[in-house]
Amino acid sequence: MGEISIKINIADRIYPLRVDMAEEEVIRRAAKLINDRIKEFQENYAVRDKQDLLSMCVLHYATGMLKAEGKSSTDEAGVVKVVNELEGMLTEFFNK
Repeated sequence: MGEISIKINIADRIYPLRVDMAEEEVIRRAAKLINDRIKEFQENYAVRDKQDLLSMCVLHYATGMLKAEGKSSTDEAGVVKVVNELEGMLTEFFNK
């Protein structure tokens, strides 16, 4: 697919971007999530500085990403263990 030019608003600043058409929806949704989180932080904390709000937002999403990566690694290890057990059972069954 081709690239398109879009403008994304994050924390009241406009960012012109060139993105793949396939990624446009994801990028727009990400910007909306960021702006919604900033608004939530602004309403719940006595923080008005956009830089501080952006930093809090980045910390929130980075923490979530790291937790998801950890869970994914744990899940992957569990799947590998089950596959190895199944492989062992199949090997044992067919060698009888």
